[in-house]
Amino acid sequence: MTTIASESLSSPADSRDGRSHPFAEILTFWRQFFGRAFNPYRPELHYMRGPGPAWRAKQIASSRLRS
Repeated sequence: MTTIASESLSSPADSRDGRSHPFAEILTFWRQFFGRAFNPYRPELHYMRGPGPAWRAKQIASSRLRS
C-alpha cells in the first residue's frame, strides 16, 4: 500500500511573517478561472470528427463500381 504525502509550498501571497493574505485564495481562484475561461486555444475545434466529404465521395464512387 502506498501513501501519498502532500506538502504545502509557500506561495507568493504569503507575507513575510508567515501569515497568508486573507484574499490570496480568492485571488488565486479568479486568476485561474479567467485564465482558463478566456483561453483562446480550443483544441477540440481542431480534432477530426469523422469521415469528411472526400471519404464520402470515394465511398460512393467505389460502391457504384461494384453495382
